[in-house]
Amino acid sequence: MSATAVRISREPRPDTPAPERERRRRRGTRPARERAFWPFLLPALVLYSALFVVPALYGAWVSLHRWAGPGAEMSWRGLRNYTSLLQNEAFLSSFRNTLVLAVGGGAAVFAVTFLAMTVLRQAKGRAFIRSVVFLPMIISAIAVGAAIGFLLNPDGAVNDLLGAVGIEGLPWLGPDLVFRCVIAGLVWSSTGFYIALMMSAVDAIPPHLYEDAHLGGATTWQQFRHITLPLTWDVFSVAAVLWVVNSLKVFEIVLAFTTGGTPGSPPLEARTVAVQQYVTVSGGNTVPDLGQGAAMGVFVVLVTAVLIVLIRRVTRRDRVELS
Repeated sequence: MSATAVRISREPRPDTPAPERERRRRRGTRPARERAFWPFLLPALVLYSALFVVPALYGAWVSLHRWAGPGAEMSWRGLRNYTSLLQNEAFLSSFRNTLVLAVGGGAAVFAVTFLAMTVLRQAKGRAFIRSVVFLPMIISAIAVGAAIGFLLNPDGAVNDLLGAVGIEGLPWLGPDLVFRCVIAGLVWSSTGFYIALMMSAVDAIPPHLYEDAHLGGATTWQQFRHITLPLTWDVFSVAAVLWVVNSLKVFEIVLAFTTGGTPGSPPLEARTVAVQQYVTVSGGNTVPDLGQGAAMGVFVVLVTAVLIVLIRRVTRRDRVELS
């Protein structure tokens, strides 16, 4: 054997088609960090599948059965769990409440957020104000709901204050007002997060744009419409998706607000889908039905996916970049 080492060429043969030669060339020059992609990603994929994908698939399987829980026999129902939801007045009422919360509450949250974006941009002490409005977000939703429930109780502080000025107290926890109070409490506790998120995008806008607009005679509203909103639109799109996802699974604040931490089911007028799902799987005054509860969960996931796609399409626009 020759002392000279034999080198095997990795170059493709001359008669190899051009696309194949280009593919082999790119594969041979792939950086080492790209070849190490899968070994680093695989543990995260396995963990995600074990903790999220597999339970989600199992929940979809349970939604096709009647099941009272561990120890009980599981019987096949097929799609009847889903069709029965359309005839379940409690579920339909909770679904309507959830949509009202998502749309009406979202409109209120972003109206306050846009106002704050206009006011806080030049306000003195805006960092402190941002911290104050964000504070309710770090408080437990159960604590917020319980506190609001105690304040709005017929014998609570709000009615006592109204009585002190000669105004008759209102039935805040009555069927006509209870869900509006839930929405108001959720808006109060959630708006600070969206203000902080949107203001982080406002801080990245160069100040000279506002100075030029001010010298040109633009009003505050015109500055917001033509400068602030276009340059923060991508963040607003993400914030809108986050609000929809969070609003469709509201649970703790409703439970604490309507029951005050005592045993019992929230009234039908105040229930969201998540609360109705909890009542269904916990049994309430009936036998637990985990199959129908799982069907509610699958239904909400599908509605969430549809709403996210719609929001992304509605908020899609060309990216505004500064030259």
